[in-house]
Amino acid sequence: MKGEARAGFTTFGTPAQGLAGATLGFFIGFAAVSLFGPTAKNLRGILELSPPEVGLLVAAPSLSGSLLRIPFSAWVDTTGGRKPFLVLLLLSIVGMAGLFFTLHFYYPEQLPRSFYPLILFLGVLCGCGIATFSVGISQVAYWYPKDRHGTALGTYAGIGNLAPGLFTLLLPFALVSLGLPGSYLAWLAFLVVGTGLYAVVGRNAWYFQMIAQGVPGEKAKAASLTRGQEIFPAGNLVESLLISAKIWKTWALVAVYFTTFGGFIALTAWLPIYWVSFHSVSLVAAGTLAGVYSIITSLVRVGGGYLSDRMGGETTGILSLGTMLAGAILMTYSRTFGLSVAAGVILAIGMGVTNAAVFKLVAQEVPEAVGGAAGWVGGLGAFGGFAIPPIMGTFVQIQGNGGYATGFVVFVCLAAFSLLLVGILRQKRAMVLASG
Repeated sequence: MKGEARAGFTTFGTPAQGLAGATLGFFIGFAAVSLFGPTAKNLRGILELSPPEVGLLVAAPSLSGSLLRIPFSAWVDTTGGRKPFLVLLLLSIVGMAGLFFTLHFYYPEQLPRSFYPLILFLGVLCGCGIATFSVGISQVAYWYPKDRHGTALGTYAGIGNLAPGLFTLLLPFALVSLGLPGSYLAWLAFLVVGTGLYAVVGRNAWYFQMIAQGVPGEKAKAASLTRGQEIFPAGNLVESLLISAKIWKTWALVAVYFTTFGGFIALTAWLPIYWVSFHSVSLVAAGTLAGVYSIITSLVRVGGGYLSDRMGGETTGILSLGTMLAGAILMTYSRTFGLSVAAGVILAIGMGVTNAAVFKLVAQEVPEAVGGAAGWVGGLGAFGGFAIPPIMGTFVQIQGNGGYATGFVVFVCLAAFSLLLVGILRQKRAMVLASG
């Protein structure tokens, strides 16, 4: 990669290269989460887990994967995305290695119920890889001008989000040929190699490269403006979080993202259990269906970013949330396999497009603290991946097998509330434009 030397400092990379590096890092970090749905299925009987305990196990990576997005995304405003990316990926490697050794030496005969907290903890460490999402959002946002954020961020998140879907498709075959411990070893090797690749290709935006070389802030900003960078941090990590936290639109977007991306993470892990338990399909078929859902949600996010640049984030969000609401209603009432598959596709389209619209709105509504806002939205929003599966497990515990369907009423309520919030954002923006 060629560097550019001007006025005593050197910068490397282009926006396209910055996008490619961030996408690679997120794809690698997100890949591990696909193991937890099948793992929960395999360990349910061995550890004698109740449905809520299975839901908690499924959701364990989402705890760290959501909450750590807040400080690590804000850290980007101070140092750029490279250091936060590498720290999170290394923590994920530690968790994956711990799970491999635990399963290698104790699974299945010698795995006592007392190991449940340990497996939860290691799952939390693995989830650090999911937290790379908000780091990459901020990293890419600093590389690109505002009028290209929808497309750039949609491409980043769409391709990165393909990881759990693709690996969910591969996992049933890996389990058959390698077994559960062997599958963890394969995933661990992928994570280690991928982290090494990110260390080579990952790049911060020009402003952060100059700051790292000791260039004064105003001089670095002026030089970056000549290269096309439009967004700059307003302060340090704490200041970025505080600035964005004082803007009410940040919290509206948190709620919407809780519904769509938190819901996406939750369903990526929950759907294999749903298809096996409610529709009695094979593990391979369940993995394929869950993988298709994940891939559709991810791919339409790319198109959702393009639409957001042209139609506006609010209009795109309203249309896509309406689609999600329709899919959630169908999933709640469906008792047939064919209708459930169709409803899942509709749900995936609505959630994926909304995910793209949200981050178009983050850069638009909170430009003075993109890293902080992306941290709140990505972190607390993704917490839905941790909170939703245990709730759905509770429906099953109360209602029996029928609870697998009626549990989707959670998504009906969340989608309706999110529609209201995006409608308010649209109304407020129209008032601002009309007044000035």
